[in-house]
Amino acid sequence: MPMMTEASEVEEGTSDELLVWILAWSELAAFGALLIAFVVVSWLHPGDVAAGRARLHLILPTVNTAVLLVSGWFAAIAATQVTAFRQRLALCAAAAGGLLFVALKLYEYGAEGASLLSDDAFSTLYILMTGFHLAHVLFGSLVLALLVRFPDPQNIHLMTTLWHVIDIVWLVMFPIVYLI
Repeated sequence: MPMMTEASEVEEGTSDELLVWILAWSELAAFGALLIAFVVVSWLHPGDVAAGRARLHLILPTVNTAVLLVSGWFAAIAATQVTAFRQRLALCAAAAGGLLFVALKLYEYGAEGASLLSDDAFSTLYILMTGFHLAHVLFGSLVLALLVRFPDPQNIHLMTTLWHVIDIVWLVMFPIVYLI
């Protein structure tokens, strides 16, 4: 195997950082477009949005916000740990938090029932936004769990950074969808 020079190691680290930020900003752009659409619909159809919000439960998404924040805290710990055991433990906890978020969100969908199937703009955007976020949390949780088995510092850095982006998206989405 050829030896890497210091210059090639720096280039590789730089390209990895660039990939992290390209992925992070593309995620923020995608969710940003959905959030802007939601805000525009809220302005254009305030009655429909108010009626849609009235059908939602507030306790579960509030609990889910705390779950995702704790999971993000464990992801931050995983990114900074020097011992393999602590890093893997933190990755497990972050992944478990993500999976708990998924379970609670699916339960919330079930509790909201048929009202989610309404043919109004609020319901459509609500399912699209929260479902898209849910898919990201599920996928991210599975990748975090995979990193427990195959830890690589660059991959852990990439995934924990993206995990924080997923957290940020929810922290913006939660008040816009459920509270405002």
